[in-house]
Amino acid sequence: MSPFLNVLENQVQLICLAFMAVVYVLRLAWILHFRPVRERGLAQGDAGRGAGYALAGVALPGAMESIRRKPIFYAQFLLFHLGVVAAITATFIIPYAPGLFEKRLIVLAFQIVIGAACLAGILRLVRRLSDRRLRAVSRPDDYLSILMMILFFGAGVLAVPNHPRDGETALIAFFILTAFFLVYVPFSKICHYLYYPFIRFDLGRSLGHRGVWPPVRPGRECAPPAGRPS
Repeated sequence: MSPFLNVLENQVQLICLAFMAVVYVLRLAWILHFRPVRERGLAQGDAGRGAGYALAGVALPGAMESIRRKPIFYAQFLLFHLGVVAAITATFIIPYAPGLFEKRLIVLAFQIVIGAACLAGILRLVRRLSDRRLRAVSRPDDYLSILMMILFFGAGVLAVPNHPRDGETALIAFFILTAFFLVYVPFSKICHYLYYPFIRFDLGRSLGHRGVWPPVRPGRECAPPAGRPS
């Protein structure tokens, strides 16, 4: 391994990771500075159940009509985010636990997941470019984020075997992109996952209070909240 790749895999990544952590801590401190607004009026449902339902929404694809009609979108979403997890995990395995990638089955599993995520990213980009409604609400950051993720996944597929002796180009590209994302993500739309729990919790609590979430199945009625006469 060249000295450049060694520094890139270790010191550069740790500095960028620390930078992202500091920015996230500041963002979380800003978010927690605001006190949640409580719903007024008599509760028509259970705010706690509503919040739980909202937070679990990502695991309940059937709850959204758009996904029920076009489940392929949820499949793309799932593959894309599984690829994100696999690629991020690889950035730690390569420098700190390289022995794991000496097992061909593990390497193949990572390559399949990351490769599928790359394909999902390409499909997302094509859809955003071809759908006039998506184009109307898209900004340069949307296109840049997807394009960079596609490149990140592509480099990850080539870097996962972790064979510097065969050439370091893929590994260098992979870790340069990783460093870029660690600095760029906190200021891009990709950081939406940081806000997701807060937004969903607040929305679910409000709609749960109103008796809207969790939705009532046909033929069933919501049990009245504790302390309320039926």
